[in-house]
Amino acid sequence: MGDADRIAGCLFGGAVGDALGAPVEFMSLERIREAFGPQGIQEYAPAYGRLGAITDDTQMTLFTAEGLLRARVNGSRPIAGVRSIVSQAYERWLRTQGESSDRILGAEPEQDGWLLSHRELWSRRSPGHTCIDVLRDPPADFVARNHSKGCGGIIRIAPVGLVCRVGVGSDAYQAFELGAELAALTHGHPSGYVSSGYFAQLIAFLMDGHALRVAVELARSALLPSMKAEEVVAAIERASVLADEDVAPTSERIERLGSGWTAEEALSIALYCALVAEDFEHGIRIAVNHGGDSDSTGALTGSLLGVMGGIGAIGQRWLAPLELHDAIAEIAADLARLREGAEDDETIAIKYPRS
Repeated sequence: MGDADRIAGCLFGGAVGDALGAPVEFMSLERIREAFGPQGIQEYAPAYGRLGAITDDTQMTLFTAEGLLRARVNGSRPIAGVRSIVSQAYERWLRTQGESSDRILGAEPEQDGWLLSHRELWSRRSPGHTCIDVLRDPPADFVARNHSKGCGGIIRIAPVGLVCRVGVGSDAYQAFELGAELAALTHGHPSGYVSSGYFAQLIAFLMDGHALRVAVELARSALLPSMKAEEVVAAIERASVLADEDVAPTSERIERLGSGWTAEEALSIALYCALVAEDFEHGIRIAVNHGGDSDSTGALTGSLLGVMGGIGAIGQRWLAPLELHDAIAEIAADLARLREGAEDDETIAIKYPRS
């Protein structure tokens, strides 16, 4: 399987899981079963006025990808430079939510770029309060001054693992470092940004072709005691132990891992669902049927299963109705070209202008 297949699988998988979970995001498990039957939601249901509607999770993931593409066009390699450019991408997303930041009030229209022209993105989809509040008044040093460990950081971070290759020596965990830094733009609690760094590193190992259980352990080696990673390590361990039990996955078992509103709980649920999934469809269905942040756990699970199985693992019945399908496909293709070293390509430079 080629890199392009894995990248498309990851982005589309995340978006499909997001869209499946969107209608039940704020429902209890009891309410989900009342509305959709004892098995819970199994197919797309109307949300935000349509079938296959994505939420802020996919919106912000696309802007993460756009920021990473712009950073490469700008020639930015150090994390500090990439962080600044991705932060600007998040501020462009903020505009799509009917909000504004002091840093973008004077932005030139020619700097808006290709992604912002997609009017479907200009729709408020229950964005996290933390992301909105911080991006309205972003700190000058790009480090959030809050104690939030909400999942608003981890849900947008998968593209980091798609572009950061697994290196050796000091470069071995570059996806972890960048993922943590980008999550810390809005979420200041260690469990928030460490979970995000771990997820980015996990995606990077899966891109490299490692099996999921191997990648889980390889990525865990990036977590040092000095990072205050105890909650994240415990969440990974709970997911692994639960997956190893010879018991069919149920919504009640998923709820033993939490509700997914915090980053480490969302990570734990996604790991469990990916580990026990029979296939892509099975995995995203179990990931959204719990009383909690169903769209986020669906998105994270879909990203993992998508990068492992590639775009071919996701049936057309899920892809065809998906909102922003063409934009997701195009940005996935651009990320694949970036991974191949095409940042000097004229088409890429026009779509992702220098900031």
